[in-house]
Order: sequence, then C-alpha cells, then structure tokens
Amino acid sequence: MIRSAFALAPVAVIATMAAPAAAQTADLASVQRFLQSLTTMTADFSQTDRNGQVLTGTLTWKQPGKIRFQYQKGVPLLIVAEGGALTFVDYSVNQVQRWPIRNSPLGVLLDPSRDLSAFAKLVTDADPRLVTVEARDPKHPEYGRITLVFARDPAGPAGLTLQGWAALDSQNNRTTVRLSNQRYGGAISDNSFKWVDPRRTAGRR
Repeated sequence: MIRSAFALAPVAVIATMAAPAAAQTADLASVQRFLQSLTTMTADFSQTDRNGQVLTGTLTWKQPGKIRFQYQKGVPLLIVAEGGALTFVDYSVNQVQRWPIRNSPLGVLLDPSRDLSAFAKLVTDADPRLVTVEARDPKHPEYGRITLVFARDPAGPAGLTLQGWAALDSQNNRTTVRLSNQRYGGAISDNSFKWVDPRRTAGRR
C-alpha cells in the first residue's frame, strides 16, 4: 500500500523509443536545470492508483529534499519527505513507515545534485510541447522507475513546468500523479513538513 502510493501509471501517451542524441542532451539539461533552479513549488494533485482509485490534495515542495502530500479532507493519509527520509503515515491505523528518499522514485525530484545523465533518458512524446524523462537506477531495480512529464513553459524554472509523473515499483504497482495550479518561488516554512506521529498520541485517547 505504501510503496504503491508512488508506483504510478502513465501521465501522457509516451513512446518507448529514445529521443535523438542532440535532443537527449538539451532536454535532459533543461530538466536538470529545472530541479536545480526550483526553490519552492505548491500545486494541487490528483493521484490514481493501480485500481483506478483517485485521491486529491495539495503538494508542497521545497528544495532540497522536502515535499508534502496533504490529502483531501477525510483521507487519513500523509506523505512527507524531509531529513533524507520519506515518511508514509496512515492515521486510520496509527501506522508510520519510513525509508531513505534515495530508495524511492521520488529521489529523482528531491536531490537536484544528482547527474540525470547517469540514470535517466529522454523518451519521445506524441506532443512536442512536452518533455518526458524516464529515470531508474540500473544498479537498484528494486527502487522502481519514474517517468516525469514536463510542459515547455517560458515562465517556469528553466523553461519548464512539471505536469506530473508516473512511477512503477519493483512489484509492477503503478500510480499516477497529475499536477495543476503550479506556483513557484513562494515562501514556505520548514514547519510545513512537520507531522504528528500517531504512535505517540494513540495511547492518550
């Protein structure tokens, strides 16, 4: 359940053929610059799991290494990345699971110092207005694979806007995240990534 929250289905129609070398170099460099130049982002998200269940919520992202998925009212789930760890909280059963961000498909987004050319490739897309990148660690297939979809946007960091992503884990579980109302560069406090541990409060009820 936890890892499938980021094991995603395709955001757009994506061909599996690698793009020409020149396009690979230019567009991968643009994606790298996007990740390095982005300071903060907030957006609305829509998440679809492998069973077709759709959840919505708000994403808050601060580089480097901080992201929060606050789900819609009534959904007792929370996903937060901070301090090098990705945390999944299920308040309905007072359960918390944590693992290193680098072991998650989201590690590609949250560590802008990584050299994308070492583990990512551009893939052709039917829409030339999009830039689609597939990333995976060939040494660690258990970390899964993520496909990032960007729109060319002169107003966005490095001329791009992140539209969403699709992740596939080692068990072939898929999830899709689509973003809307992306806003860049606003002030975001580190307190936004704090969370309440239900294991500490469960005994007090």
